[in-house]
Amino acid sequence: MTLAQLPVGQSARIAAVGGEGALRRRLLDMGLTPGTAVMVRKIAPMGDPIELHLRGYELTLRLEDAQNITLGDAPQGGEARG
Repeated sequence: MTLAQLPVGQSARIAAVGGEGALRRRLLDMGLTPGTAVMVRKIAPMGDPIELHLRGYELTLRLEDAQNITLGDAPQGGEARG
């Protein structure tokens, strides 16, 4: 499953960050790194962009970019709850 497929209110842990070159570097620089807990807070009315909660802050990400983030298991103990 990718971050673009995660429903609103659900949390997961990032398993891998795809993309190439500058895109991948930008995603990593924004804190979207493997092992990070992330939760989808909102999705815009037209479905793009999405608002995420991770590492104690909110991040808005284009759906196209979110498709490069592969998710693993849900985090334990309420991590990434916003």
